[in-house]
Amino acid sequence: MYNKVIMVGNLTRDIELKYLPSGAAVARSSIATSYKYKAQDGSQKEEVCFLEFNIFGRIAEVANQYLRKGSKVLLEGRLVYESWTAQDGSTKNRHTLRVDEMKMLDSKGSSEGSGYNNQSQSYGNSNQNNYGVQAPKDYEQPSYDNYGGGAMKPNKASNIPEIDIDDEIPF
Repeated sequence: MYNKVIMVGNLTRDIELKYLPSGAAVARSSIATSYKYKAQDGSQKEEVCFLEFNIFGRIAEVANQYLRKGSKVLLEGRLVYESWTAQDGSTKNRHTLRVDEMKMLDSKGSSEGSGYNNQSQSYGNSNQNNYGVQAPKDYEQPSYDNYGGGAMKPNKASNIPEIDIDDEIPF
């Protein structure tokens, strides 16, 4: 069987970070996602889904450091069925998302002034990517000067010859 969930949405509250007796970090929060569709009568409808999630380890600490209520995030993991006995003796159940991978989707511009460090999608130290895995030591983090984000600056030292494409097209 395969149990994989990918959710993109906004946090409904700030991250709650706790530490287990073993010293491992555990973060908890919830995400809201929506689905818009056109009903049979022609009206626009929207379904909203709220799901609690748990993050463990270094990713939990990164989430606590950079994410706030309203932050846009992509979470990837698996559904877990939790069952417990409440103080009144009743049995409670719910599904939660156990997060394995996380990607912060807020842009640099929207993160300023909301508790983030003014860095471009930095998730800890500069030799670490957004999944909590060490990057190679010779890896350089790309710099994003514009709010447009992902466009890399062309390498001026490239030795690629320029071709006049008009001479090459037969029509």
